[in-house]
Amino acid sequence: MESAGHECIGFCEIDKFARASYKAIHDTKGEIELHDITTVSDDTIRGIGSVDIICGGFPCQAFSIAGNRRGFEDTRGTLFFEIARFASILRPKYLFLENVKGLLNHENGVTFETIISTLDELGYNVEWQVLNSKNFGVPQNRERVFIIGHSRKRGTRRVFPIGRANREFDFEPKIKIVGNTKNPNGTSQGTGSVVYDSNGLVGTLCARDYKEPKQVAIPVLTPDRVNKRQNGRRLKKKR
Repeated sequence: MESAGHECIGFCEIDKFARASYKAIHDTKGEIELHDITTVSDDTIRGIGSVDIICGGFPCQAFSIAGNRRGFEDTRGTLFFEIARFASILRPKYLFLENVKGLLNHENGVTFETIISTLDELGYNVEWQVLNSKNFGVPQNRERVFIIGHSRKRGTRRVFPIGRANREFDFEPKIKIVGNTKNPNGTSQGTGSVVYDSNGLVGTLCARDYKEPKQVAIPVLTPDRVNKRQNGRRLKKKR
């Protein structure tokens, strides 16, 4: 948002590591810092003052296939209503929300209908579009649904659809897999074993990636026989 010319006055993030990363990347000096959104009181929200836009990326695990798509049954899914609470108090011109595209058809569309109805009751007309980050200069193949809420009282204009003519980065994005790494023990490495071309795109990054170190790939002349010396001599165990 700052790259688009907006001024950020505050942020909310419960995960301490995500907060540390965000603060290391962005200049947050003087900004309002909130942690657990469910514990933020209405009075604290009022103290934020006037804002033009609320941006929210409520957790996607509750609506993604990988997260078993429990939706509003998952407490992470109900965090949308906390964003709605902020909107009901601050009344910004725009709401800018993001989630996995699976949100659109979760529970045959009932979940998305609930979100749209909630925003409508708050006085917002809603539009949405599925966009892929690879079309906007990000080296990753990641589809997400972006939802824009327009305050009916403040005469805001439409944003979508965003077509090819609006894209700043005009290139032919491709995901190119150049190989796989092999575990000497023979166990499967899963999707982490895939090696992508450094000049192309990669698949979706997983939230769990930070928990395990990246694989160190060592090129060998005989990948099918990794315990063989590269000068032709075999490795032998000492007796």
